[in-house]
Amino acid sequence: MSSNSDDSLPPPMPEPVGVPPVAPQLSSHSETLLAQLAGDFLRERRLERRWRTVFRLFWLLLAGLLVYSLWLQGRHVTPSTAPHTALIEVRGEIAADTEASAEQLLAALKDAFKDDAAQAIVLRINSPGGSPVQAGIVYDEIKRLKKIYDKPVYVVVEEMCASGAYYIAAAADEIYVDKASIVGSIGVLMDGFGFTGLMDKVGIERRLLTAGENKGMLDPFSPLPPKQRAFAQAMLDQIHEQFITVVREGRGKRLKETPETFSGLFWNGEQAVQMGLADHYGNLDYVAREVVKAEDVVDYTPRDNVAERLAKRFGAAIGAGAVKALKELAPIR
Repeated sequence: MSSNSDDSLPPPMPEPVGVPPVAPQLSSHSETLLAQLAGDFLRERRLERRWRTVFRLFWLLLAGLLVYSLWLQGRHVTPSTAPHTALIEVRGEIAADTEASAEQLLAALKDAFKDDAAQAIVLRINSPGGSPVQAGIVYDEIKRLKKIYDKPVYVVVEEMCASGAYYIAAAADEIYVDKASIVGSIGVLMDGFGFTGLMDKVGIERRLLTAGENKGMLDPFSPLPPKQRAFAQAMLDQIHEQFITVVREGRGKRLKETPETFSGLFWNGEQAVQMGLADHYGNLDYVAREVVKAEDVVDYTPRDNVAERLAKRFGAAIGAGAVKALKELAPIR
């Protein structure tokens, strides 16, 4: 007996559990293409890393060369085997830690004297003076080197050659000036301030304890006893006599002394020539061309490199004014 029921149909097959679907198989061509792409990618990465390394080394080398060149800047004179005039600049205050310090000028003087191609040394001065100690060191070194190397030394004055600057100039064989240059000021001073009267008015009491009766000498907040004043004056007079001796030795019979010569006064270049404080009129080019007979001028002046200038500006210069004020309550110059 037939029936329309679905009982006679076979049951559906169950789905397998936990079996992943079978991935389609790649052809050998696809595998080769993928391998080639992967190889190309790796090669590009390696090449990229190499170029990155090369560029880094290049910039590192460039930075190193830049730093080295900045460090050398102004430290070495460009060699010149041709006969030339050696120039050394004396500018600004003559003091320790300045461009016109004895340390800086002595290094330049030694280089210039030792150079066989340097026919003569010219000090171009534009300075109001400064420390007699620094000036004395430079003066003595010029005299010593002249004896060793037998080279002439000339001074060319621009705007000013006064006090300690003239102390140095006295070591030269000849001094050249402009008619309007300022020359002289052969004297010594020690300056400072006294605040005792002001302190009395405002009712401020100075409490200074010392071991040694003269240890507080020249303290601006204490009175200056006659004995200490006389002691300081005697010291200044002695340094003044040293200055006078140097000028007399350097200028010799050319010097036409008057009662005002060593009084601390200063004169223009025309008067200086008349008084024997200077010899002739002339600038650097004139002296190199007409006197030394070597127009080529080589600058031996040592100068701070860029790194040192930055360090001084942003580092060492911080608080320099306060330190200087503490160290130099009564500077001699």
